[in-house]
Amino acid sequence: MVEMTRMMVWIDQDLCTGDGICEEIAPDVFIARDDGLWVVKEEAAHFGATIIFDDETGDGHGPEGAKGVARVPDSQLDIVVEAAEECPGECIMIEPYAEEALTRRGV
Repeated sequence: MVEMTRMMVWIDQDLCTGDGICEEIAPDVFIARDDGLWVVKEEAAHFGATIIFDDETGDGHGPEGAKGVARVPDSQLDIVVEAAEECPGECIMIEPYAEEALTRRGV
C-alpha cells in the first residue's frame, strides 16, 4: 500500500558532513553511501518498492542530489523534520510534494 505523502526530501551532497544522525533518527528515509555520505530513499514498507537515490545504476537506484528527491511518508514527516533540524551540515532539504519533481528523477 502506498502511503500518503505531502513532502519530499533530498540531500545536498556538497553540504553533507557524513555525521549520520539523519539515519539514526529516520532510518526509513536516509541511508549511507559507500563514501560515507548519506542519501535519501523510499522504503518498500511505505511505497511498495525500495529506491535508494545514490546515483548508482540498476533497479532500485536513482539519481542523487536535487534530482534524487524522495517522497516522505506522512507517518515519517515529524522525524524527517527532526533529522533536518539536527543535521550539522544543514544539508537535508524538505520541499512540498510536486509530481513534476518525481518525473525529473527518471525512476
